[in-house]
Amino acid sequence: MFEVFLKELKELLRDRKTLLFVVALPVAIFPIIFALMGFLMSKAAIEAEQKVHNYAIINADYAPEFRDKLFFHKNFKQVEGNFKSVEDLKTAVQNEVIDVGIVISDNARTTIANGKSNEWQIVFNDSSSLSFIFARIKEMAEEFSQTLQSEQFNKFGIATEQQEALLNPVVLEKVDTADLRENLGEKLGALIPYLLIPLVLAGASYPAIDLGAGEKERGTLETLLLTPISRTELVLGKFFTVLFTSLATALITVASMGIWMKMAGNFFEVEKITDAFSMLDFADFALILLLLIPLACVFSSLVLSISIYARSFKEAQNYMGPLSMLAFLPLIVAMMPNMELTMSTAMVPITNVALAIKEILKGTVDYSYVGMIFLATVVLAGALMAACVHWFKKEEVLFR
Repeated sequence: MFEVFLKELKELLRDRKTLLFVVALPVAIFPIIFALMGFLMSKAAIEAEQKVHNYAIINADYAPEFRDKLFFHKNFKQVEGNFKSVEDLKTAVQNEVIDVGIVISDNARTTIANGKSNEWQIVFNDSSSLSFIFARIKEMAEEFSQTLQSEQFNKFGIATEQQEALLNPVVLEKVDTADLRENLGEKLGALIPYLLIPLVLAGASYPAIDLGAGEKERGTLETLLLTPISRTELVLGKFFTVLFTSLATALITVASMGIWMKMAGNFFEVEKITDAFSMLDFADFALILLLLIPLACVFSSLVLSISIYARSFKEAQNYMGPLSMLAFLPLIVAMMPNMELTMSTAMVPITNVALAIKEILKGTVDYSYVGMIFLATVVLAGALMAACVHWFKKEEVLFR
């Protein structure tokens, strides 16, 4: 079995595609993702921040302070036109004549003196996820509202220090009991398993295809079967080769994540993230890897069984596609809001590992659940490994 393992491992290490999937992809994926996300987000934010919006305003004379502030704002440019109603402004926005229209319904000072609020209408296209139009107008409108409030309070002879208490009789102070690690762990904890677990599957898939369907296609499987090695030892040698590459991918990915996070902290302002990750110690990373080992056994058994069944390299690749989709579904379940590691979720394959990694990153993991997850995954991996060995002994499977 050990000779088979070494022979298969040497052949895989000579293959550039294997090295690409097992080494290059895990090392490169984090800097590429971080750089791409940072570039796109900063570019979109800068463009949204610098964009100048064309606007039109109806009844501007009712709110002169607001009108002047809007006119001199660097991000707004007034458009002259015959706008008399909300419908006129809607048409203008739809025709891209203006970006935003404002309707001041009545004189704000008159209405507030009569004990009523003054309703304004803001007409704009709110489909953009990164738009500062409404926030900027709201900020200026609130400043104008404070001016009106102050005028009314002064009429009643209320001192400035009393005005704040009357406007905000109850002030809520947020006291968060979660520390920085728990906060970021909750937010990033769903993302890390979503990257890590598919890479473990990817690290097993390509070598498995080569060791099963690839051997069939090259006609070398018959030669292996003629050697004085039992079929159990033969398939276990292949299994441990696939498991090795899968775990190597996981190990390289975790190491890559740590190294690139450290390097990113030297170039970008990600102090909170690097501070939170610095709270993780060796035991946390070791626990994550320990949870990934039986999961890698599960993936290795499945992909090797599929590869043994397939007639050719291409057929094996076609079968791996649905398996990848099935692996993503439990991860999506783990990312759902309010999903927690409980007695029930600890029994769901893949979901349980994803939730456990999230809890480890948060620093709130219950080790009894980790033990249950490890035990349940080991039992599943053992059953699948036995099924894979049994599968490999069938002549009708090997020589389809």
